[in-house]
Amino acid sequence: MKGIGNILWLLFGGLLIAIIYYLVGLIMCITIIGIPFGVQLFKLGTYSMWPFGHVVVNKPGEPGCLSIIMNLIWVLLGWWEIAIIHLVCGLIFCITIVGIPFGFQHFKMAIASIFPFGKEVN
Repeated sequence: MKGIGNILWLLFGGLLIAIIYYLVGLIMCITIIGIPFGVQLFKLGTYSMWPFGHVVVNKPGEPGCLSIIMNLIWVLLGWWEIAIIHLVCGLIFCITIVGIPFGFQHFKMAIASIFPFGKEVN
């Protein structure tokens, strides 16, 4: 079921989401200050390609002081809008029975995108 879900996800918008994450990540990596944020966007882009069967968990020993500070900067710079977009998309997908699994994946991505530092995709 994971494979079918991932293929349908990729065809119906997952590829577009991943491309957007990767492009914005590349733009963020232009400056040295933006590299940590770009790396997090690459991680979210990879997760958005194949979300079925994967889960975002805390890295061992996290959350640490640095990841908490970076997550705070992430939220203050306005990256919380990504989570809002995923939340709205998840609600739209959950209108139909067929879209509920895709809506749940958007909800998982919203949680992952609100505080991405100190997390890893398994």
